Amino acid sequence: MDDHDRAPRSAEADALRGRWHECLVAARGGGEGPDPLPYADNLLARWAEPQRRYHTTVHLAAVLDHVDTLAGHAADPDAVRLAAWFHDAVYRPDRSENEERSAVLAERALPEAGVPAATTAEVARLVRLTVSHDPADGDSNGETLCDADLAILAAPPKEYAEYAARVREEYGFVPDEAFREGRAAVLRQLLELPRLFRTPHGAAEWEARARHNLSTELELLTH
Repeated sequence: MDDHDRAPRSAEADALRGRWHECLVAARGGGEGPDPLPYADNLLARWAEPQRRYHTTVHLAAVLDHVDTLAGHAADPDAVRLAAWFHDAVYRPDRSENEERSAVLAERALPEAGVPAATTAEVARLVRLTVSHDPADGDSNGETLCDADLAILAAPPKEYAEYAARVREEYGFVPDEAFREGRAAVLRQLLELPRLFRTPHGAAEWEARARHNLSTELELLTH
């Protein structure tokens, strides 16, 4: 990986570097590998790109926090954590292939970083799963990552409103009417799902609040 000179420098970024180091070393399973820091810097630079308003290092840290909360549900928490790092590593709001490109990035970077082939394949699979957020029953790694990524939907009302505003900023190039129609369609699709969250914690702690937030945003958009 290259172009890591643009990585952010802050206490928050340093904390994320520490989390990456711990996760990567664990995923190596005792194997040797190159210095984790350049990989962390490359990923942090990606997460700090100027077109991002919601899909930033703040979102990355939040997803990692939620993975920690749900880690007991996952078969391989370290693979899930690596997938969290890569799941929006490539992000352009005007493109539809972000998840695929992010998965390919993981497939290229992780073997070079010393991660075994089986773990690399699992990370890439999990990244691709965030296209649909629809893991199969019993896919505990997929359930963990998808719930962690969607946990923002269950945020307190003020935080949820800030999330929705940042999403609108990312799509600033879309006219208001078109955005309202598109966003409303996304919200209806989410609300029509039989369940948003698949882990026991997510179902118990996040489902009801998330549905309330989604319904409130949909009402504001359509009235």
